[in-house]
Amino acid sequence: MQFGIFTVGDVTRDPLTGHMPSENERIKATVAIAKHAEEVGLDVMAFGQHHNPPFAASSPTTTMAYVAAQTENIVLSTSTTLITTTDPVRIAEDYAQLQHLADGRMDLMLGRGNTGPVYPWFGKDIRDGIELAVENYALLHQLWREDVVNWQGKHRTPLQNFTATPRPLDGVAPFVWHGSIRSPEIAEQAAYYGDGFFHNHIFWPASHAAQMINLYRRRFEHYGHGKAHQAIVGLGGQAFLAKNSQDAVSQFRPYFDNAPVYGHGPSLEDFMAGTPLSVGSPQQVIEKTLGFRDYAGDYQRQLWLMDHAGLPLKTVLEQLDILGGEVVPVLREEFAKMRPADVPDAPTHASLVAAQGGGRDATVHAAGDDVTGQSPTA
Repeated sequence: MQFGIFTVGDVTRDPLTGHMPSENERIKATVAIAKHAEEVGLDVMAFGQHHNPPFAASSPTTTMAYVAAQTENIVLSTSTTLITTTDPVRIAEDYAQLQHLADGRMDLMLGRGNTGPVYPWFGKDIRDGIELAVENYALLHQLWREDVVNWQGKHRTPLQNFTATPRPLDGVAPFVWHGSIRSPEIAEQAAYYGDGFFHNHIFWPASHAAQMINLYRRRFEHYGHGKAHQAIVGLGGQAFLAKNSQDAVSQFRPYFDNAPVYGHGPSLEDFMAGTPLSVGSPQQVIEKTLGFRDYAGDYQRQLWLMDHAGLPLKTVLEQLDILGGEVVPVLREEFAKMRPADVPDAPTHASLVAAQGGGRDATVHAAGDDVTGQSPTA
């Protein structure tokens, strides 16, 4: 099982000090958080994609490549790659390039995003959101698996004899998680392809998460990818830790109350009772996280949001120290004890290469000149 953190890259004022970080400060802090996540033994760091204030996270591949050059073990993923408003050809090439630079130490999570105005900014209509997600991923899936693609759809220009470059590292496409909070069509899509399904798991009660995950599991089995309990599931969550619960609640409350997403709404106590938000001692966070298995089943990836709502970098790094030092080691041991032997691990580049019988050089060499790609005429 993989444990890690994700970020959405929000630029938010610290309600205690009044400090508003610059975009430069926030971007550099994200890099420091990723490097520290590896230092404390976490497995995954996932980066968001947004194209509007208050976020500074428009180019996850740039950040991931920069972090990959400064780390050795941590898997780099995305907390959202916008499959609806980012051209699938661009995704195919950008993430294959990243795959080479990171030596396969990456995957990505596709999502529709939750910012409505982004659609017309990129020439799309939000009313086509599900249709875009389905069509664009069908093309992306094909681009990574076929050297020459001829394709025609509804939402972009046709492709004729097109080869996305570079080709995937070792001839293996990056593993894809389909992220959704509320769309059964996305759970269905993940099941159809045998990909992973990541339930963001932040704002909704356990009963809703269970419905979405169970749908995905049933359909995963229906499409012949394995038994339902063998489906590849990831969960999000939020946590804030302190030595004792009283300190955790008192320290986190001003950030919760003023957070741009859920501030000025339900109380912290109500939110903790009704959602996966875990604010308390390490033992309390361990117990609540272990409880996710009761309704999600045995799953492969657990990510927490730790750097949001204006929390200063120093506090986030201290949170990672507790998470990596006191929480994750116990969770690894406890989840491993409960997990049946036939439940697969989270897919990695190495496991996918092994499954295809070994790596291969997938480079496509042009038959003609390097300008037009055409063979010279007599």
